[in-house]
Amino acid sequence: MLREDIVIRDPFLFAENGTGYLVGTTDETCWQGKAAGFLGYRTRDLVHFEGPFSLFEASRGFWADENFWAPELHAYGGKYYLFASFKRQGKPRASQALVSDSPFGKYTPAAKPFTPAQWNCLDATLYLENGIPYTVFCREWVDCSDGEMYLGRLNASFDGLIGKPQLLFRASEAEWTVPHNGKDYITDGPFIYPLKSGKLLMLWSSMGKKGYALGSAVSENGIKGPWKQHKTPLFEENGGHGMAFFFMGKTYVALHCPNQPRGSERPVFYEAEEREDELVLKK
Repeated sequence: MLREDIVIRDPFLFAENGTGYLVGTTDETCWQGKAAGFLGYRTRDLVHFEGPFSLFEASRGFWADENFWAPELHAYGGKYYLFASFKRQGKPRASQALVSDSPFGKYTPAAKPFTPAQWNCLDATLYLENGIPYTVFCREWVDCSDGEMYLGRLNASFDGLIGKPQLLFRASEAEWTVPHNGKDYITDGPFIYPLKSGKLLMLWSSMGKKGYALGSAVSENGIKGPWKQHKTPLFEENGGHGMAFFFMGKTYVALHCPNQPRGSERPVFYEAEEREDELVLKK
């Protein structure tokens, strides 16, 4: 199938040995109703895709049964992991690792979610610094009104954090963000991209003046920051939850667009280039 035929939110492309593995939010019932699981698509040119492949299916033995959101595919320690968000009525939203022996094998859950049990959390990503696995994740605005971005050090089994998570920033600290409902600010979809300068870039999403948008922040001192927000978003109208990847000799930014009710979202890939401390999308 062609890329424009794929309905997906929160696209994430993992590249290995000349193949791109696309994952994201694929349930028709992603906003409400019982969840089905996660599907994936495989490509060698970013235009033509094979699939869908079933990666994870909802089961009675799993703690969550709705809002299966935003899986990210990462390789670590000879295994492959999906970091994704899950929900069940009466329990806070949480991020959890799923593990497999191959990129598009069947995934099984780690023992439990790794985000704080008393918080509503989502969109955790994985980043290795000096061989140490860290996660950056969002604490939802439903807890704190001004959505927060946190850093945590993961334990060896990816089912908990070592020590207390560190607050990196709040959504309103970026000049481009606006409240999504007149008072509350959203943090969505962090992704860490190492710049050639040695600095780190964080892509993340919130609501901007023209709708859902993709912004960025930069750190000169590694994953712990401090993080300085760029004044303007990379993508400012009706699309976001992005990440960056290197494929076929080029750097790309992936995002979903438009940010509309379920069924219209498509994966979009923009070629990107580094300019000073940020990524710039090519037209």
